[in-house]
Amino acid sequence: MAGRERLVDRLTAREDLDGATEAAMRAVPRHAFVPESRRDAAYDDRPLPIGRGQTISAPHMVAIMTDLLSLSPGGRVLEIGTGCGYHAAVTAEVVGAAGVYTVEYHEDLAEQARERLAATGYGEVSVRAGDGREGWREHAPYDRAYLTCAASTFPPAVVDQVRPGGLLLAPIGNGGQVLVRASKREDGSLKREHHGRVRFVPMQ
Repeated sequence: MAGRERLVDRLTAREDLDGATEAAMRAVPRHAFVPESRRDAAYDDRPLPIGRGQTISAPHMVAIMTDLLSLSPGGRVLEIGTGCGYHAAVTAEVVGAAGVYTVEYHEDLAEQARERLAATGYGEVSVRAGDGREGWREHAPYDRAYLTCAASTFPPAVVDQVRPGGLLLAPIGNGGQVLVRASKREDGSLKREHHGRVRFVPMQ
C-alpha cells in the first residue's frame, strides 16, 4: 500500500491527472495482477512481463490512457488486450466493473485475468478470449474503446462498435508507435489527435 501511494504521488507530481484517474490508480492493487516473481517491482513505473510475450503496462501509461479516454461512471468501455487485467480494473474503478468488456487473445491469460479481477473485487468485468480485431459486438455500442497493444490502424470492427461521439485510443504503428485518440463523427469517420511516441507489444 505504501509503495502504491508513493508511486501515485510521483505520477500526480509529474502528470496533470484527473481526480477520478488518480483515485483509480490509488485504489487498484497492481501487485495483485503481476506474477509472484515480479511483485517486488509491482510499484516501479515500468512494464513487467506477464507471460506469453505480453506485459503489464507501466503505471504512468495506464494513467495517461485513462485520462485521455475521459471516462465517466456508468459508461460502457471495450478494451482490446486484457493481459493480466490491471488496466481493466483501473477502468472499472471509474466507470463501474459491469461496464467493462475486455478481449484477450490467449485463453490462459484471459482465465488468469478473470481470476485476478474476481479476487480483487472486479468480478463483474466481462472477459472473453478471442481475436481483438473483431471487438465484442454483442455488447456494442460502446462509449469508449482502447487497445493495450499496437496496431497498424484502428480495427474497423472496433470502430464500428463505438457509438458516434465516442472515443477510441490506441498505440498506432508497426515500427515507431504513436498514441492516437480519435473521436467518432456521426458519419463514422474519425477525427484523430496524436499524443506522443509510445512502445507497446504488437496486437496478435
